[in-house]
Amino acid sequence: MNRIEDLARLLDRHTAGLGPGIHEIAIARVALVRQERPSEQMHTVYNPCLCIVAQGAKRSIAGSSVLAYGPGQYLAVSVDLPVIGEVIAASPSEPYLCLKLDLDSTQLSDLLLDVRLHTNVEEQPDLGLAVSLLSPEMLDAATRLVGLLDKPSAIGTLEPLYERELLYFLLAGPQGSRLRQITRAEGRTAQIVKAVRWIRARFREAIAVEDAAAEAGMSPSSFHEHFKAVTAHSPLQYQKLLRLQEARRLMVSAGSDAASAAFAVGYSSPQQFSREYARLFGAPPQRDAARLRAQPADASAEMSAA
Repeated sequence: MNRIEDLARLLDRHTAGLGPGIHEIAIARVALVRQERPSEQMHTVYNPCLCIVAQGAKRSIAGSSVLAYGPGQYLAVSVDLPVIGEVIAASPSEPYLCLKLDLDSTQLSDLLLDVRLHTNVEEQPDLGLAVSLLSPEMLDAATRLVGLLDKPSAIGTLEPLYERELLYFLLAGPQGSRLRQITRAEGRTAQIVKAVRWIRARFREAIAVEDAAAEAGMSPSSFHEHFKAVTAHSPLQYQKLLRLQEARRLMVSAGSDAASAAFAVGYSSPQQFSREYARLFGAPPQRDAARLRAQPADASAEMSAA
């Protein structure tokens, strides 16, 4: 079996010439993450994914839950989730190195049908992210998957096999139950996932919790309880975080002014936007955006890394 140092050397070699940031590669749904210094806390939304840390360490905060993870550990995310992330151990000589694989619910469902992994009856929905130790089987499959970058002609043939192997051991491991729930057509987690997608598609609009609950097929009280269990936020808090994070992105990446960004994400009152923005990010919109724009490019990349 491969050691975690072998995976770290592969990730280091294939990102060293690219510099810090998130790098898409020739393997579908896979990205390599490299950061060469600790970062400040960055607000972002994690999509369903598997993140394997080979070197360095990171901390992710969802509501009151704080998860720290380092070499030989992985983060599994089962639902689109607003979080605060920060790299806590990294240097130019020993950068933070991570393999990120986006998860596709259809692909997971097909795998479950083929291999007949048992899906337990869901009792209560869990928070949509967790950290576990990497098994030798997952490490071996992940290392061979990245190793295909040294054999480009083999990617088309072997990538589906190695990815399937990695996902099999992920689903069979300690986070398998959490991830298997998102493939189900029924169950509380499936209902919340449906509502999350509904809110994300309409986060700029004025929405009522009753309408989101109806979309999930739940009573408003039950919906509120289970939504917070999965996302660590109430439905309206979740929408507000999406709005403010998108507004921040528009100001930092697209150069929008605060008023334009506020209206673009659904605020009708610039004053309310400024108050809520400063409460979340610690500074008024324009000052915060100017500070982020002045930072190195790899710092802004951290806004979307897992």
